[in-house]
Amino acid sequence: MRVRPAPVPTPPGPGTRLLHELAHCRAGDKGDTSILSLFAYRADDFPLLVERVTAEAVAAHLEHIVHGEVRRHVLPKLCALQFTCEHALGSGVTTSLALDTHGKALSFALLAMPIEPLETR
Repeated sequence: MRVRPAPVPTPPGPGTRLLHELAHCRAGDKGDTSILSLFAYRADDFPLLVERVTAEAVAAHLEHIVHGEVRRHVLPKLCALQFTCEHALGSGVTTSLALDTHGKALSFALLAMPIEPLETR
């Protein structure tokens, strides 16, 4: 498993919030793939999550952990987003030497993502 240092966080801009203030997350796994399910606490915040928490944004935020493709599925009736992150678990639960072989901590890493506010006019 390639391990790269975590990126240095940039100072938040005005109105920036951390994702854990808007949503909660659960993590699951299958082989070397992690599945992150993100649920908005409030339905009013779901459009912000759809706009800001894209597959590309998640891939960039977790680039030091996830080494494969990130795909996003939008589940509007649940106010949820689901991310499938390939090559995220150091070859899988039964073969990885990582401490967190199931990748449960990935949900916490995702929730540390800064979220810029939507533009208001």
